[in-house]
Amino acid sequence: MSTDLVLTYVGFFMMGAIALIGAVLAVSQRNILRAALGLIVSFIGVAGIYFVLEAEFVGVVQILIYVGAITILILFAIMLTRGLMQGTTSGHNSQWLAAALLAMLLFAALALVALGTNWNVAATRVSSDLIPKIGAELMTTYVLPFEAVSLLLLAALVGAIVIARE
Repeated sequence: MSTDLVLTYVGFFMMGAIALIGAVLAVSQRNILRAALGLIVSFIGVAGIYFVLEAEFVGVVQILIYVGAITILILFAIMLTRGLMQGTTSGHNSQWLAAALLAMLLFAALALVALGTNWNVAATRVSSDLIPKIGAELMTTYVLPFEAVSLLLLAALVGAIVIARE
């Protein structure tokens, strides 16, 4: 096994550990702000996995969209959960045991499928410079959906401002 392959495996498992630690922090914290920060750490770990797998564009999009969108999620969560912050509503969920059992069952099913599947490896390599092609497609073929998504995000921001002013 070559040094490059060993370093790839080490980087992959380190990024996977960062993503897993962030996910555990996100679901175990009682404070909404700390939970969102754990989610950000998890998304950064997933972006690192994309970089290790040489999918740089997807990694950058992961950081820009998901990590950037988490800040908007924090704003929505703080604005919409004022009752939890003031202590008038209980923050404890009585169905946590059922949710944990369901999550373990789903994990077991996914593990069985992943281990039982014959994963074929492609013999050809992807060309190294796909980012200009993706940019050209976004600005020519897919410009209408791209603009529709930007209008949707603008509407969400305006809605957040209206809710915050009330």
